[in-house]
Order: sequence, then structure tokens, then C-alpha cells
Amino acid sequence: MRWTRRPRLCLAGVLAAATLLAAPAAPSAEPTDGHLTDLVNPFIGTQNEGNTFPGAAVPFGMVQFSPDTGHKTGYDYAHSRIRGFSLVHLSGVGCRIGGDLPVLPTTGKVTQTDNARYAAAFRHEDEQASPGYYRVGLSSGIDAELTATARTGVQRYTFPATDRANVLLNAAQSLHKAVSGKAEILDDRTVRTEITGRGFCRDTLSYTVYTVTHFDRPFTAYGTWDGKTVTPGSRTGPGGAYVRFDTTHDRTVTATTALSYVDARGAEVNLRAEGGRSFDAVREAARRAWEERLDDVRVQGGDASLRRTFYSSLYRSFLAPNVGSDADGRYTGWDLRVHHADGFTYYQNWSLWDTYRTQCQLLALLAPREARDMAVSVVRVGEEGGWLPKWGYGTVETNIMTGDPVTPFLTTAYHSGLLKGYEERAYRVLRQNADGVPPADVPMAGREANAEYIARGWAPYVKGRRQTKLGDSDYHQGGSVTLEYALSDAMLAQMARALGHTADADRYAARSRNYRNVFDRSTGFFRARDAAGAFTGPADPAQSVGFHEGTAWQYQWLVPQDLPGLVDLIGGERAANDRLDAFFAYHKLLADPAGTARQAWMHGNAYAYYDAATYNPQNEPDLIAPYTYLSTGQPWKTTDVVHAALTLFTDSPTGMTGNDDMGTMSAWNVLSSIGLFPVQPGYGTWGLSTPVFDRVDLTLDPAHWPSGGLTVTAPGTSAADRYVQSARADGVPYDRTYLTTGALRSLRSLDFTVGPRPSEWGTSPQAAPPVLK
Repeated sequence: MRWTRRPRLCLAGVLAAATLLAAPAAPSAEPTDGHLTDLVNPFIGTQNEGNTFPGAAVPFGMVQFSPDTGHKTGYDYAHSRIRGFSLVHLSGVGCRIGGDLPVLPTTGKVTQTDNARYAAAFRHEDEQASPGYYRVGLSSGIDAELTATARTGVQRYTFPATDRANVLLNAAQSLHKAVSGKAEILDDRTVRTEITGRGFCRDTLSYTVYTVTHFDRPFTAYGTWDGKTVTPGSRTGPGGAYVRFDTTHDRTVTATTALSYVDARGAEVNLRAEGGRSFDAVREAARRAWEERLDDVRVQGGDASLRRTFYSSLYRSFLAPNVGSDADGRYTGWDLRVHHADGFTYYQNWSLWDTYRTQCQLLALLAPREARDMAVSVVRVGEEGGWLPKWGYGTVETNIMTGDPVTPFLTTAYHSGLLKGYEERAYRVLRQNADGVPPADVPMAGREANAEYIARGWAPYVKGRRQTKLGDSDYHQGGSVTLEYALSDAMLAQMARALGHTADADRYAARSRNYRNVFDRSTGFFRARDAAGAFTGPADPAQSVGFHEGTAWQYQWLVPQDLPGLVDLIGGERAANDRLDAFFAYHKLLADPAGTARQAWMHGNAYAYYDAATYNPQNEPDLIAPYTYLSTGQPWKTTDVVHAALTLFTDSPTGMTGNDDMGTMSAWNVLSSIGLFPVQPGYGTWGLSTPVFDRVDLTLDPAHWPSGGLTVTAPGTSAADRYVQSARADGVPYDRTYLTTGALRSLRSLDFTVGPRPSEWGTSPQAAPPVLK
């Protein structure tokens, strides 16, 4: 137990209520024993490029033990063959990474070394998954089960009766491009591997992982392979190893694989620390870990499908970032030296361009102790690696995506009170990042266009500019990069002022208005500018260039620090609301919310970012856009848009809005369903909208949230009665459309009265979220 909890609510007494329309759900049993884990469907998002995985993991675990079917990120529900069960997966990412050490049970003679050839067929009818557990029946007659601890994956195989029951451990094939591999048979129960790979959107040398696998019984035979050559009796091979058992009488083989990013000794340390228990004991411990985590949010109301969708999103929100330090505290830093984490757990894997908008705020609320260690880990990356990261995997920077996402990530932690004792250290690396450009000898690109941005007030769009470092270039996305830099400047200004760095605060606050410098008054939209200052690219904002994974239509609302200033540029509140209505196809939405979400907003698959003048709920640039109405005097429209977007989350393999991106979209679902959303990412401002549940009880860590818990109620909320008529905070009438983190710390109850029509609640100018100065 992490902290004292409220008594559980009886699931048998959960209220039923009408909810928004949703796509048909995949079969999933309601809990019969009160377990919230029974409400989680790990297959959600495994089809149509949601890129989630159904395998076994514990919250924030180093290991994500899951099947690989040939899809670039691991598992695709549309596939029917499994190539292996591998140790490392990232939930919802868009490029190849991980999939290290795919392991597959087989029978008979070992002749194939290509896992695409020895892959085993399976049917979904013979497959099941729940938090911390995965099972599948293979066409070979073998039953495979997976479970996990933080640093180990445990596998149990039930073979047919045979004297040739094999387990293949592939050191040469992963989801990424392998650079080198090595497998060693250490004794008659143990196999060790060392794997180095390239991957994640660019063929950059990424990381090395070390594993040790210990079986519960001795091998009857073994061998290794090099390329296509299999050598029985060999103890070492660069391609992989196989081990054999006689299952004529005892058909079950169990093995535990420990992982380390430090060295082989680290894998052994992790095996000793977390191995040694039975499969069933590990599975039950994993289930309990998830139950405890999910139990921090108890909902009443909504139908069974809505609850399953909600708890599945909550589950995915806790899959990353991932533990990076070994059980003895050692970790490999970004200087590629071994360090020791004293007083914290070191975490890694930073999809910051995505997670700074939703997931890091959800973790600050529900997992503050882990969120604190995650923030400290990023500070250590900045100190040890020489610069702060943008998209970090393992021990290196991939430089995927653009802008400056690390700043709002760390300022969120600061304003949530998670950087105590690290405030000045965090500010020091943030200031370096905000005011400079990384030197050539560090891999991080940082604010690549910062020199021009500081000197001229915008980041230039330079078509075809040669990249000096691997990854994406800020110069290729000057329009959106200017908006991202300005947002980050606004958030850093607030932190600087709170720490007493007044001159810095004033300077960053002034720079936060640089969004105005890419506003083209002739079109009324943001546009990229070239190095000479001329607006460039098509004048049509739906055909814009220089905006990363989006158009000027979609990026126009990314000014959360100064929405009144943006409204003035557009032409006033009425013009802004008219444009918002067009953007969300609002009049169609009122008649058919779910149909509008699927037909007017979505323009193709998860990667259809461009050539659109409407809301794109599948990708990050638009995540806060529905909450813009809170600043234009029409807060009821935020509820209309948010509730329509929530219909895109369903209890099916296709039930994700695009890539989940390390829990980003899942966290959006959770927060928007509760009615509490971070509308100024990087600062402590939470926008309010109508919850989809009658009641939500949040159990909060009193060390970080003195209230110890928050109850949000909206009795009778439904598709028909979805408009806030009034609100009360701890029993006192509350008429603003936002809460600050400071207010949230002591708040115990937030109660909404809802009705069938919009009201005057939250419509006054004073009710809108603040301008950051």
C-alpha cells in the first residue's frame, strides 16, 4: 500500500446511466470478484495503428513481455502468426523500437533461424490478456503464458508430450535493426545474451541490453546459431540459442528472464532480486500491483463498456516511462557511464512531445512519487548527457519530433511540487536549454533554431536544410516550432519568477508572445516564415507547410499562455467562436456527435496529419483545442466537443484515437472523462468540463496532495443532460471554468449540477483560465 485509501465502493452497486454512443465492444467479462483489473482490455488499440501491446507488464516496468506478430511496434490484432515473445515494447509509439530477445517454444528439430519462418499460428479465440498476464494457444499445440515483475519476464510453456520440446532465444532479430547479438549457454539451466540495436524512426545506434534467462529444469540438449547455420552442442553464437527438454512426463517448462541496461552483472542482480518465485505467484503479484494502482480512481455511473474503456485507458497511462535502474540502483547515464540512483528510481524512455500535454499531469496527480523520480531522472539526463532530451530512448537521444517539449514536462513537475531539493538544478538545465543551442559534440538537438528565434522572434522554415544531427529538424517545421518555443518560454517564465529569477522571468515572458510573429494577418492564420522573414508555403491554412504533423488550422489554438491575445489577432471573441465552430464542425456535431467525430474529424489512418481544416482527435497538436471555448465565453461547447471525442475510445482492438504515444491519448481520455484537464501544459491550470460519470473518487497521496482525495460528482450526467448548470467546490458555489493546482491541493469535493441545456455558468470574462505573464 502506498498510502491510506478510502473504503472500496461495491461494484455491484455501481449505477447504470445513459452514455454517449460507442462502437461495439470486444467481449470482456464484468468483474465478479470486485477486481478493477477485470475491467481492463489490453487488446484495445492493437489494430489500426494504435500500436499498443497486449502482453504482461507491471506499472512503469522495465520489462513489457509481449508477443510480436510482424508489426513494426510488435503486435497487430489483424495478424495470425507470432514470431516470438520479446521483452521490450513501448505502448503506442509510431516507429520501430524494442522487441529484444524474442523467445518462442517449438517442437521437433531446430532448422530455421529466421523468426518470420518459424513463427507459430494462433487464433484470438485461444488468446487472453489482463494486467500483468498474457496467454495464447499456438497451432503447434503449445500453450504459452507470460507474466512480469519490474525487471523480469516470466514465461510458462505447456508442451505436448515429446522429447524435442525447444525454446528458441533469438539474439539477432528485434523490432529494430539489430547491430550485434550474442547468446551464451552458461550451464544446464541458464542462457545469457547481449544485444545492441538500431532503431526508432532513424537508424541511430540506440542501446545495449543484457539478459539472463534461468529455467526451472535442466536442458536435455542445446545449441546456437550463426546466420542460417545451427550448431547443436555449441555454447556460444551471435544469432541465438535453443535449449531442449523432454516433456514426455512433465509437460511444463518455466523460465525467468532478467533485463539490464547496465551490464551482464546487472541482469544477474535483477534476477536474484526479483526471480525465484513461481509463475502463479508472480502473476498474482502483478495483478495486485495493478489493482492497487487502478484503485486510486473509483467511478460510479456509465455503462459497462464505458467503464472498461476508462479503466483500460487508466491502465495504459501507467505503462511508461520505464524503470531504467537495476535493483542495486545502478543505471547507464547519457554520458554512457554507470551511475547510482541515490534516493530515487531512475526512469527512461521519454516521448516528451506527446506526454507533456496530458500524461505527465495525470501521473503528477495519481502517481506523484513515481512522477517525482521521473522528473529527477530527466534532470540527471541534462546534467550527465550535457543537454536535456527531446525524445530519449534508453541511453541516447533520438531527436524525434520538434520544439521544446522537455520544458513544460519539467515545469509541470515543478508546479506540482515534485522537484523539492532539485529546483535550482532543474532550472539550471532548463535555462541552458532555453537560451542556447547544443554543441556539435552532444547528440541532443535541443532548440535547434534557437539562435534565430531569439534574435528575430521566430524559428525559420528552411526547406531541405541538411540536418546536422540524426532525427527531426526544427528548421523543417518553423511554424509549429515557433509556437512550441513560445509555449515553453511562457511556462519557464512562471518557474523563473517563482524561484526569484525576475530578469529571466521577464525575458521569457516577453518571448512567450513570439507566437504573434508567425501570424499572417492577410490570411488570419499562423504561417511559417523563411530565413528572410517572408511568409512561405501555401496561403491555404489547410495546405500549410512548416507545421509538424498538422496544419495551421490545427495549430492555431496552441497558445494556451495567452488565448485572449490570440482571440484579438483572429478578430475578437465572436470571430474566434465562429472559427472554433467551423473547426469542430459544431452544428453537425450537435445533431450527430459520434458520426461527426468519425466522419468530419478523422481523415484516414493514424498518420493522416495534413490537408485538413478540422479537428484531428488522432494526434497531439489538437489535444487542448476543445478547451479553447473556456476562454471564449462558451464553456458548454467544450463539453459538447469533448464528449463527442470520447466516443472514439471504444472497447475493441480499434478503440484508440491514433497512436497512444506512451499513454498520451489514454491520459486524455481519463482526464476528460473525469472533467479535469490541464489546459496550460507546463503550468498548474486545470480546465473543467462535465464528467461522464455520476461520481469519481480519487485517492491522492497526502504527502503531495494534502486533501488526500478528491470526489467529483455530476449526478445524472448523460448524453441528454451534459451541461453544467452550477458547480460547488467544497460546498461553496464556484463559477470559474478552471482550478489551479494550488486550489486542487486542499480541495475534497467538486460537485456539478447538470441539465439538458447550456447555462450562464462559466461565461463571464473572469471565469476563463488566466493569461500567463
